[in-house]
Amino acid sequence: MALVLRGYYAILDLPGEAPEDSAALLARAGERLAARPACLQLRAKRMGASDLRRLAALLLPACRAAGVPLLVNDRLDVALAAGADGVHLGQDDLPLRDALRIRASHRLIVGVSTHNLAQAQTAARDGADYIGCGPIFATQSKADAGPPVGLDRLREVCAAVSLPVVAIGGITLATVDAVAATGASAAAVIAAIDQARDLVAAARRVAEAFATPAPPART
Repeated sequence: MALVLRGYYAILDLPGEAPEDSAALLARAGERLAARPACLQLRAKRMGASDLRRLAALLLPACRAAGVPLLVNDRLDVALAAGADGVHLGQDDLPLRDALRIRASHRLIVGVSTHNLAQAQTAARDGADYIGCGPIFATQSKADAGPPVGLDRLREVCAAVSLPVVAIGGITLATVDAVAATGASAAAVIAAIDQARDLVAAARRVAEAFATPAPPART
């Protein structure tokens, strides 16, 4: 499935080691999919591969029905085993070049987290389909997020690379317009969505900040 990376980059964050109840997980995913995000990323940092693969396979039909690509955070093996559309890699995960060699016979989207200009330029040069950049602001959604890079650095990264840039980290409904103004293609917003009284309306507000269509990323 092609990835048109524009607007709301949805993340379904599962902080625990044990998988959630299937019905509850599908309900949470359904709220995010109702906002028509650019993609849905399944993130479960503490969960084992077997449970994560089962949950990814559970979410895949819902994502297919909504026409939304499913990405798995960190785990290329799980993404391939579950038939997901892509994987998002951190700086300490499987190196991008190795991931691209593995995906040579698969139609798989590969994104990479970056935290400075040099990492962004390396990811772009090595063939990533998109990059994540952050944390833009201070965040509590990721324990090892590191210091905020700020809007000026985000703007610098967006100007330096030609592939889509997803801003992440501490972004709220009050700051998403400023984030979009830097040239970023999308925003990954977790806490401000999870804590919203109307999750779908909040997610759509994020998408509205990125109004101009963007070209599809490679698959």
